[in-house]
This record gives sequence, structure tokens and C-alpha cells, in this order.
Amino acid sequence: MDLILVRPHFHPHVALVQLNRPKELNALNLQLMAQLRETLKQLDADEEVRAIVITGNERAFAAGADIKEMAGKSAIDMFLIDQFATWDQIRKTRKPLIAAVSGFALGGGCELAMTCDMIIASETAVFGQPEIKLGIMPGAGGTQRLTRAIGKAKAMEMVLTGKHLPALEAERYGLVNKVVPVDLYLDEAMRLADEIAAMSPVAVRLAKESVNRAFETDLDEGLHFERKNFYLSFASEDQQEGMQAFIEKRPPHFQGK
Repeated sequence: MDLILVRPHFHPHVALVQLNRPKELNALNLQLMAQLRETLKQLDADEEVRAIVITGNERAFAAGADIKEMAGKSAIDMFLIDQFATWDQIRKTRKPLIAAVSGFALGGGCELAMTCDMIIASETAVFGQPEIKLGIMPGAGGTQRLTRAIGKAKAMEMVLTGKHLPALEAERYGLVNKVVPVDLYLDEAMRLADEIAAMSPVAVRLAKESVNRAFETDLDEGLHFERKNFYLSFASEDQQEGMQAFIEKRPPHFQGK
């Protein structure tokens, strides 16, 4: 298998998905992406799972797309394969996705990390969109998400030159949430996932949708969407439990209902 799914015993509501093509630096071929799509679809439907961590290994989160798989393809071949339909399905995962990144996150690897909702990086992590060096450009969201994350000027520099962005600089630009030592990056991502998993699953999903909408629409429409989801949260049992627990000065026990 090019992908490993783990349900850690000490993280009962968190699923860990590991990209597992170490010899290829976890290059993202069609088979791996299809496995990732189906795994995330399965986890999205699992009521016990409240947050998902995606990782690679210390050397590479994912060093890009599998160039050997694409090299001989024509424009029509790529159009008919429609590999981006898989990316669109991954993007629509409703539960929070956290990328735990160490080493290379380049090309499709950088795009996959940015498709996640949050990124925890090790000190050795490097991000980049080096497609320009192959005579092509990013196609899985690199020009769009990177620009929204770090601004036009820096994104333009990275996309047009293929330059890498080291972890600490990526944190400074707002691309990643936190940078930690290599031996702690996965633990930190799991800790963050646990923290989110302790919240109301209903409220988390509504809030995730609302934050994402801020990147996809104008302010007026975003505010309308936010208010709709705010009102909707009052239809949940979790809302009643959360507010009653606050009044009674006790921890809430959310059921995701």
C-alpha cells in the first residue's frame, strides 16, 4: 500500500494517514491520490473520527507529483485522466485536516499541504512550487492557495523561479501554524488534532465551512454564510450541552449531535 491508516490508541478521535512511498519521496502518483481520496471519504463518514492528520516521513511529506507518470502524456491525455477531480474531492473533506510536514513539501506536496486546514512543520520542512523548472506550472491549486496564504509578491517569486520557502520563513508568512523540532512535529500535529477533537464536531464543521468561505467569496456573502451557520449551530444538542456545561462550571461532553 502507498498509504497507511493508523487509529492511535491514545488519540481515540483522531486518524493518522501516512503517505508511504519513501523511495520516491512520497511522490504523488494517481494510485496514491486515489487511495488518499477513498481513505478520507471513509474517515469523513466515521462518526468516531473528529480530526485527521496527514503526514509523510522525516525526509519528505511529498516531494511533488510523479514526473515519470506524466512525462509522456499529451494535453488530451491529461484532460481525460482528470486527476484534479480527486483533488477536488479531497478538498471537500468536511472534517479538519492537519498536515504534519517534515522535509520536502514541493509541487503537489506543497499543494496537498495547503489543501489541508492547518500545517505543523518541522524545522527541516521546505515548501515550494518548482513546476516552472519542468516547463509547466502548478495545477492543483498552487498559484491560488499560495497567493492567498503568503501574498502576491512572494507567491509570484516562488512560482516563477521555483525557489523554496524554509519552514521558519513559511511560518513568518503565515503558510504554517507552527514550526517545531523534527522529533516533535508529528506529536504537535496530533496534539492540535486532539484539541480540535475535544470540541463539538457539529460546531467544528460549521466553523471550518465558514472560514473556508472567507477565501472563496466577498465579505458580504461570507458574513451571510457565517450567520447562517451560527444560527444552525443552535439546532444541535452540542450547543445545549456546551452552554449548560459553562453555566454549571464543568467540562462539556460533546456527542456530535
